[in-house]
Amino acid sequence: MKLSTRSEYACLALIDLTQHREEGYVTTPAIAERQGVPRQYLEQILLILKRAGYVRSRRGTGGGYRLARDPASISMAEVIRVLDGALAPVESVSRYFYEPTPISRSPALLEVFREIRDFASDKLESTTFADLAGE
Repeated sequence: MKLSTRSEYACLALIDLTQHREEGYVTTPAIAERQGVPRQYLEQILLILKRAGYVRSRRGTGGGYRLARDPASISMAEVIRVLDGALAPVESVSRYFYEPTPISRSPALLEVFREIRDFASDKLESTTFADLAGE
């Protein structure tokens, strides 16, 4: 698993929205400035997160983005899967995105990569945005 910049920025945006959720809707420029994320890129990411049901938006004065769900119910794993796909290091050990790969011919290699997948997956599944925001 290699985390894309898009996933990194999505995680930063969700942490920011968690930390500022008492403020209601938060503007994209405010998030971008606090997190050091390019604003236009952040807008694209927030639209993906909105379509996936993690954030809500409102237009106009007092508008912006806010969390659509409790941050304690949003795991890093689910957000990364939306943006990057499989958490597994190779598709032949992926639970959700299985595809045969050359290492499929070696049971020993498959076992090593399954252990790596399980470790990463367990950590990401058990880490929520409430955890990351220090709540």
